[in-house]
Amino acid sequence: MSCDQDAETRHILDCFRDRLKRLVQVEPLLDLLHFLEPDRKDRIKAKFREEGNISAAALLLDEIIHSKNCEQGWSRELITALETVGCKHAAKYVLNSPPEPTEEAENDSCVRLIDLLQLTLVNMKTADMCAHCRALGLLTLEDQENILKLTENQGNIGGARLLLKRLVKNEAGWFSKFLQALEDTEHHELVRERRGEPCNEDGEAHVQHKSSPATDKEFHQAATGSLRETGKQQRSNIIPLFRLDTPLLVSEEDLTEDDDPSGSPLFLSSSEERKRDIVLRDYQMEVARPALEEKNIIICLPTGSGKTRVAVYITKEHLERRKQMGQPGKVVVLVNKVPLVEQHYKAEFGRFLKHQYSVERVSGASQLKISFPQIMEQNDIIICTAQILENSLAKAKNGDEDGIKLSQFTLMVIDECHHTKKGGVYNHIMIRYLKQKHQNQLLKKQEKSPVALPQILGLTASPGVGGAMSQQRAEEHILQICANLDAFTIKTKTFEEEEAKTPYKRIARAEERKEDPFGDVIKKIMDEIHEQADLKPLCEPGTQNYEQWVVQKEQNAAKEENQKVRVCAEHLRQYNEALYQSNTIRMSDAFRFLNKYHNEELKTKSSPDEEGTVTITDTERFLFTLFKDNKAKLQELMGKPQYENNNLAQLKTNILKEFSTRERARGIIFTRTRLSAIALCQWIQENPKFDEVGVSASYLIGGGDQSVVKPMTAAEQKDVLNKFRDGQINLLIATTVAEEGLDIAECNFVIRYCLVTNEIAMIQARGRGRAEDSSYTLVAEAGSGVAERESVNEYREKMMSKAIAKVCKMNRADYEKKIREFQMQAIMEEKVKIKKKLQKGMMKEPPSKISLSCRQCSVFVCSGEDIEKIENMHHVNVTPQFSELFIVRENASLQERLLDYETNGVIACKNCGLQQWGSMMLYKSIECPCLHIKNFVVTYGSKKKTFSKWSELPIKFPAFDYTQHADLLVEDSGEEEDMETD
Repeated sequence: MSCDQDAETRHILDCFRDRLKRLVQVEPLLDLLHFLEPDRKDRIKAKFREEGNISAAALLLDEIIHSKNCEQGWSRELITALETVGCKHAAKYVLNSPPEPTEEAENDSCVRLIDLLQLTLVNMKTADMCAHCRALGLLTLEDQENILKLTENQGNIGGARLLLKRLVKNEAGWFSKFLQALEDTEHHELVRERRGEPCNEDGEAHVQHKSSPATDKEFHQAATGSLRETGKQQRSNIIPLFRLDTPLLVSEEDLTEDDDPSGSPLFLSSSEERKRDIVLRDYQMEVARPALEEKNIIICLPTGSGKTRVAVYITKEHLERRKQMGQPGKVVVLVNKVPLVEQHYKAEFGRFLKHQYSVERVSGASQLKISFPQIMEQNDIIICTAQILENSLAKAKNGDEDGIKLSQFTLMVIDECHHTKKGGVYNHIMIRYLKQKHQNQLLKKQEKSPVALPQILGLTASPGVGGAMSQQRAEEHILQICANLDAFTIKTKTFEEEEAKTPYKRIARAEERKEDPFGDVIKKIMDEIHEQADLKPLCEPGTQNYEQWVVQKEQNAAKEENQKVRVCAEHLRQYNEALYQSNTIRMSDAFRFLNKYHNEELKTKSSPDEEGTVTITDTERFLFTLFKDNKAKLQELMGKPQYENNNLAQLKTNILKEFSTRERARGIIFTRTRLSAIALCQWIQENPKFDEVGVSASYLIGGGDQSVVKPMTAAEQKDVLNKFRDGQINLLIATTVAEEGLDIAECNFVIRYCLVTNEIAMIQARGRGRAEDSSYTLVAEAGSGVAERESVNEYREKMMSKAIAKVCKMNRADYEKKIREFQMQAIMEEKVKIKKKLQKGMMKEPPSKISLSCRQCSVFVCSGEDIEKIENMHHVNVTPQFSELFIVRENASLQERLLDYETNGVIACKNCGLQQWGSMMLYKSIECPCLHIKNFVVTYGSKKKTFSKWSELPIKFPAFDYTQHADLLVEDSGEEEDMETD
């Protein structure tokens, strides 16, 4: 082509720019455009990774239109490239041969149809449809490979979405071929829906057998015509097809005065529409208003008042506004607990928005086998745990291609945002945001373009007061949270008395225990152990302070290899737990706990090792004998009900009252430990009095791994909550896992049993009593101090409300000045932290400088040289020598995960048989013992230390060499086969 033709093509590209950027496939196209310099291609590819195909296509067009350096004939190369990669529709525009306006309108109708009906289309048989669309010329070979690969990695729906995205970029006429492909692959129901065929009187669709599929034009005419013809038909006899807000398909002029729009076949069914409509109450719209004006805000509403629904509405409005402006929209919803990912997807964001936008969820328990950037690129709304996002942001900071940037999002919703404070993952993310915001201000001064940042929406039921003891400190805490989230304001609502479902509150005080001979025996045993180990406790046994003291003693003894003190401290922990149990649940539960512990210890210690020796020390023999000597006395006392704690009796009275006075009682009991939750549930199930009033109880505990109690898997938690919603269970006994965030069916009573933490937990727990005439009861022993701490929390709640009101009324200039001060302080603290970290990193020693020994028996485990890291996270030792030192047990908390690695079992010390060392991972079919540093004593130079996290250890371990280990395994298996052959 001549220079004039190239100039004309530039003019055409400029004229059709808005249309072309939606039709061009940037990634494959760039490989064929040799007239573009490499650095320009790199800029476009970066844009593609950060903002998606449309933004990258817009940049590509700008580069071509405004470039003066393109070689002569580039326009012919562009057209050929477009045709080669399957963008024939775009090629026609570049050739200045666009379709006729009517044809263009018909094609737009088909595109809109695919968009609106994507929810059902994604259930197609993707692999079959892909093959047929390829045969019909709707997909290129590269398209087919990409779709099949995505289907394999992400599943059928993921592949279907990509197929539909690629399909609509074809030239006019593609829709009839698509219908033909659906028909050929036996998607008959989908074909009938797409053609808008009406149902007969029996409710079955008429099947019109045709020798050839309808053309796009015939479809357009049939769809608009059927609106006039069937406007008077019964709604139940109409196939739902389109919404009225599809201007390219039908206008108001197409309707006769007798036509009922809601009964039109171009509408979704009214029940479906009602499910998808988001109707906010006045107070919800009031708190949402600043966010709808694109301001960063915190929404503070009580539990059960619809914070998440407001967030869904704001998300919908945000994406629609971006779409109208021709700008890409990308929303990330951050949560702090894995179960909340699925909950927000099913109950809120997916339920209301997935018919219109692509919504995906990602967490450590359900992560798809593709990278997070890919998931982000392919979806409009991503719901994920905050740690997933933080990991990906950190990768981008380190230059990893698998990382993402905050600039790729346009809205970030932060659930339970009161956790945005020092040390929390939310705050790590927001520090990145604040640093970029500060950098943007410098860029503006230099007259440079700032980096895009997402709008922030924080959600909380209670920001708390951060332990403040004065009103001024409470106000500073609220301002600090606002600064951390860069909030323009914090929006709340004071409900009228008739609107609020505030439960009736009472404190049920149990009488103090007059005699506790069972506890006295345990304390006597503990005193003898103190004397044996020469330990002098600074606090009363049975308390949390004692627990902290004895844990510290055990850690120090492990570092000093003082086995006598270490073993005694471990036994003291068990007795302290038993004391707590006897004060809150039954004495028999406490006894069973101690008996089980000693039986398991004795069994392990008394078992001969490989050489036939019994590995039991004098200290252990003393401890086992001490329990044995007192066992009969404890058994005798636990059978005397007059010595039971009075808390249980008070709890029993309250439960029976709730179930006797209510027609349908449904409640939650919150308790401190997992053991007490399980024991309380057993106590209720074994007591016939509860059965008589219709109590059906179950417990709900956390999923984190613990050595004492088997945790609940996500599936088990879900099952219990579903049964609670359905009414199969009407009483939950839960740890604090149920206080915050989880969607639990409305309760009409909540009991906190001998449990008080802070004002946030109190508000969250009380908020579970959402039903009318609900009650909130604190059961506590008189003189225990629990009721007094609850009063302090009530005072702090009032302080919080006053502080929020004061902050909302602050002068704008004063507010912004204070927020800026807090933000600059946070940025400076982060800089100091990074500087210290860098200095620490510079001083990192080689792995050979450390060695690990068993925390229980001090046996040497391995040198740091034997340790490698998988995915910069998991520390493994795959040496043959190490494999001889441990045994593998079943992992009680095994959870199914769709990751490249699975936790298959627990590894424990073969020498002592007690100390867990970590878990056995299956990483890409290689078994890798994964070490948890908290289970070892680390010898570092001449010092011995204990660590709770690997990140605390200033050692840089090498990356796991998968290929090397896989080769060794293959060689070993080959040798075994040779031996068998011989």
